Amino acid sequence: MKKGFNSTKYLEEQSKYILERVNKFDKLYLEFGGKLIYDMHAKRCLPGFDENAKIKLLHKMKDELEIIICVYAGDIERNKIRGDFGISYDIDVLKLIDDLRSYDLEINSVVITRFDNQPATTVFINKLEHKGIKVYKHSSTKGYPTDVDMIVSDEGYGKNPYVETTKPIVVVTAPGPGSGKLATCLSQLYHENKLGRSVGYSKFETFPVWNMPLKHPLNIAYEAATVDLKDVNMVDSFHLEAYNEVTVNYNRDIETFPVLKRIIEKITGTESMFKSPTDMGVNRVGFGITDDEVIQEASKQEIIRRYFKTGCEYKKGQCSIDTYNRSKMIMDDLQLKPTHRVVVEPARLYAEELSKKIDTDLAIPVMAIELKNGEIVTGKNGQAMDATAACIINALKVHAGISEEVHLLSPAILNPIMTLKTESLGNKKALLNLEEVLIALSISAAFNPMAQVALDHLESLRGCESHATVILHSNNENTLRNLGIELTSDPQFSSNSLFYNN
Repeated sequence: MKKGFNSTKYLEEQSKYILERVNKFDKLYLEFGGKLIYDMHAKRCLPGFDENAKIKLLHKMKDELEIIICVYAGDIERNKIRGDFGISYDIDVLKLIDDLRSYDLEINSVVITRFDNQPATTVFINKLEHKGIKVYKHSSTKGYPTDVDMIVSDEGYGKNPYVETTKPIVVVTAPGPGSGKLATCLSQLYHENKLGRSVGYSKFETFPVWNMPLKHPLNIAYEAATVDLKDVNMVDSFHLEAYNEVTVNYNRDIETFPVLKRIIEKITGTESMFKSPTDMGVNRVGFGITDDEVIQEASKQEIIRRYFKTGCEYKKGQCSIDTYNRSKMIMDDLQLKPTHRVVVEPARLYAEELSKKIDTDLAIPVMAIELKNGEIVTGKNGQAMDATAACIINALKVHAGISEEVHLLSPAILNPIMTLKTESLGNKKALLNLEEVLIALSISAAFNPMAQVALDHLESLRGCESHATVILHSNNENTLRNLGIELTSDPQFSSNSLFYNN
């Protein structure tokens, strides 16, 4: 896909703007919305965006900042999953700490928000503390959101322990939305002001993009990504009234702004510098866009991906029918169809062709992948490997110019693995998944030069789009994710099994 975003320009603009805001205070609490690292949504919607742009931005200022990570106790209890990695929020906190440390960034602590002695959260706290991570426990704020006098008192924010910070920039981040970042920032502002310090608050929220049109596909893609939160983009009426300028924000920020403004003024004892939710933001991503047409098309494709993702989540019982219907409404509003994703129809047509030969009511597993040159390659379940593995092997053959008749994998390697799976490990499925086939291919490369040629082209599949006619096993999803291949699936199971579909 063509690039439509300049990450270098964005980083320069963003660094300058944050430092301008920092210079107005002794200390700035900077709430980071969205993903601080591996922001795959931004990368998909903004071709040319570096998924680690924000962490690289912070690395440039590493001597001036420290980081607080928030996680909501309720998300730990219900084992909430971060969709782009397929890991739970508590595990993502551990991953985030490791990733931030790899950029030489200082982790101050982890704040557990709305903590009420939940059992799984208590286990997680013990795990963090045993690893030497400082943990602070914040309870629900009494009186929030209407009783400002109670909120800004020793019985409100004052009941939360003060997180000791020393750097001029304190970044507050989290695995995902609803983690209590804002409450943590305001609690800190309360304690800092009691200590007589001049501190400020700002928000770094990548989406929606405030200086793009309300109905721009880039902003609508944000709605598609947050259908479970019921976020809706709106014109910032406060900004329009104050400056006669149309900007975009989302409903929760606009709805809570009057209360938030009063809370900040109550804490500081002075009139707030913010006249609108947009004023609070420091996001400059809109200034990095270089080709609007490319961004619009990429955003539409992301909306279709989100539609498929929500459909699969509904099928697995992970979201409500209302959430799925909201996703469908977004598609209808932009007159988008699932088949506007080019890999969908080839996969479905091949599955339909196969189903005519098999007497079954079940969905036929087929996967299609689009190569960088636009060629579509498909794969189906075979005697040794599943559809995902077959598709990737076929794609490697095509990309490397290897004849379809050439066997990259010898039965002498595949059969013992299948026997090990079923007889020794007790697996009911003999078909090899993608990870197992790639391991077998790497073994074959030791004595089969063509296998090595195929492996050498594996990196060329990074960034390719794929679609499966059935919900894939988590093993295949994770392997495709690690290979950098974007996947969507039809919301259909390949069998009636209750456990083996997971």
